[in-house]
Amino acid sequence: MMKSGFERARSGLVLRLSTEEAAVVRTLVEQLVALVGERPGSEGELAALGISEQAEAPDDPVLARLFPDAYREDPEAAGDFRRYTEAGLRDRKQRDAAGVLDALRPGVVSVDEELAQAWLRVLNDIRLALGTRLDVTEEAYDRIAGLDLDDPRYAMFAVYDWLTVLQESLVRALW
Repeated sequence: MMKSGFERARSGLVLRLSTEEAAVVRTLVEQLVALVGERPGSEGELAALGISEQAEAPDDPVLARLFPDAYREDPEAAGDFRRYTEAGLRDRKQRDAAGVLDALRPGVVSVDEELAQAWLRVLNDIRLALGTRLDVTEEAYDRIAGLDLDDPRYAMFAVYDWLTVLQESLVRALW
């Protein structure tokens, strides 16, 4: 049985995933791409510079977690910061996801330093999204232990936990 995850090899880093694991990661990355979506306010004179004239804090708790306010006590400063940075953050998340999707396949895949950093950011974003939807807190593992295997949330918690292990393998391989 193949051990999945990242590890250091003579040629750099490698990622090992089974066909099923690669399919799960692909689906989650594609969902992240759809969630991040288009830049807000992508029209107007300033849009070409990556400045949104209409950037607002998202209502969706997952998007609010992926694009948090920089200044919680100062809504005006938070809005200004968002106008100047959110488009670039969305673009970066899209580029990272595209790089991961390009390299993602079952078996053993070589991963260079730049792609490894993209993997770290993408895995983090997926875990943030899942963790927000599942309301993962310190007490979450007590709730999970009480879940029935037929509960639809059980599979999502298992995926969240597996992504944590995958991300940890990457961090260990990098350092």
